[in-house]
Amino acid sequence: MHFGPIPCGNASLKEDETVAEPLDIPSILSHVSVGSNDLERALAFYDAVLATVGAERKHEVPGFAVAYGKLFPEFWVQTPFDEKTASVGNGVHFAFIAMTRDEVHAFHEAALAAGGKDEGAPGPRPQYGDDYYGCFVRDLDGNKIEASLLQVMD
Repeated sequence: MHFGPIPCGNASLKEDETVAEPLDIPSILSHVSVGSNDLERALAFYDAVLATVGAERKHEVPGFAVAYGKLFPEFWVQTPFDEKTASVGNGVHFAFIAMTRDEVHAFHEAALAAGGKDEGAPGPRPQYGDDYYGCFVRDLDGNKIEASLLQVMD
């Protein structure tokens, strides 16, 4: 037994083996993905940006997709499966966990240096909570991404 696409980078798992118990995985998501019309350019962007929050390439499907994460392949960048033009979802964004304010700043700086567009400089956002601190950028395909300090809600 396994959860989601976890075995991608671990082909040694047998069919009846478990990677983790459900309570050991704090997220409800298996993975998310964004489409790109220029995969190599997008991968160069995400290699630089996601390294600032401790993520790295976890799985690759050459010419089609790369998955990033700390432990699991959680964030995929890929060409659209239907071979049509990738497009941005209005109202959609993806937030990455930063452990410090310095990581939020590094994420923002790396994104801008790699050609991303500023959508909100690092800083507090009291409308989202008293302790909220984050930043927003657009990647090279126009997808909105964020880095914010991990918050535990009451």
